Amino acid sequence: MAKPIMAKATAVWLVDNTTISFKQIADFVGLHELEVQGIADGDVAQGVKGFDPIANNQLTQDEVDAAQDNPLHKLKLKYNAAAQGEEKRRGPRYTPLSKRQDRPASILWLVKFHPELSDGQISKLVGTTKPTIQAIRERTHWNIANIQPIDPVALGLCKQSELDMAVQKAAARKAAAGEVMNDDERRKLVSTEQSLGMEAEPKIPTAIEGLETFTLGNDDADEDDTDSRGDYSDADSFFSLPDSDDNDDNDDDEDDSTGR
Repeated sequence: MAKPIMAKATAVWLVDNTTISFKQIADFVGLHELEVQGIADGDVAQGVKGFDPIANNQLTQDEVDAAQDNPLHKLKLKYNAAAQGEEKRRGPRYTPLSKRQDRPASILWLVKFHPELSDGQISKLVGTTKPTIQAIRERTHWNIANIQPIDPVALGLCKQSELDMAVQKAAARKAAAGEVMNDDERRKLVSTEQSLGMEAEPKIPTAIEGLETFTLGNDDADEDDTDSRGDYSDADSFFSLPDSDDNDDNDDDEDDSTGR
């Protein structure tokens, strides 16, 4: 049900100028019945000037009279053709002033980690304009050197479900276009629920990154080396000298005879 503008001021005027029950006024303006009672007691909306709904084309006098005569009658907002479709207005969402300085950081995060998102999707997620998105994409933004990428969900600029939905639409659009995605892009298009359900992949320490194909030792080579070295489990086998060949003995004899 549509609600009147300036609901609290409208409630103040109805309390001061009509005999309509608190329940009827609360249902009409969208407030709690106790809050309307607090307005009547002077505890709520102190200093708020009443807003006449009849003069401002929100109620008719006949509707007010019918509500005063019948406590069960529900006030209905006057039909205004010019106000139809106002709640469905399209365009960038409203961003509070306190968070507007965070939009460039969130745009840079989306451009960096989800480049598949279109400018229109980013504009709807964080409530910005396409020229600003284009400037950050091309790194021509006036403050690009000081902008650090921050997740828009962490900044409160959008919900995680909204971001996941935009990413899924981008994935469907890429699949329909027949574009080939690499592994990094495919991982980026996974929603949060799917990524949380995946098993963690083992990571290689940065100190030995790039040495995945090398091993610290070879089992077969170690066994061969052990066989070639022999068994040195006791002192006798360790200090035993290898048997000399006959040729070596003959060479030594010849050298001795020549020396004499």
